[in-house]
Amino acid sequence: MRYVCLGYIAEGNWDSLPEAEGQRMLEECFAYDDELRNGGHFLGGEALDSSRNAVTLRMKNGQVDVTDGPYAETKEVLGGILLLEARDLNHAIALMSKHPGVKMGPFEIRPADEQTNKLIAQRDAAFSNKEN
Repeated sequence: MRYVCLGYIAEGNWDSLPEAEGQRMLEECFAYDDELRNGGHFLGGEALDSSRNAVTLRMKNGQVDVTDGPYAETKEVLGGILLLEARDLNHAIALMSKHPGVKMGPFEIRPADEQTNKLIAQRDAAFSNKEN
């Protein structure tokens, strides 16, 4: 099964780390990601830029309203996404419990919606075939 792991971080905590400590934390995360790769569990991921550079879109009175930053007012913001292959949720929890990123903030682990993702993959394939 595929799981989406959403890593949250208090940006102020990250910003206040000495550069060497931040680099060490990144290297620990990269090394563990490599362990996940070696086990066939790492499917991909993306680190996100600061939420200060984000916008939120929502419908307001039939128009798209754009506001700066994330919609939720919280100390912790989404910092990155990791796609994981695991046997089940307990296996995903066991794998992510060892991730050094958990030291910086919580991870939300959510099963991928396999049924909808299958439909998306079919549409992607059909679109690719149109272009060729």
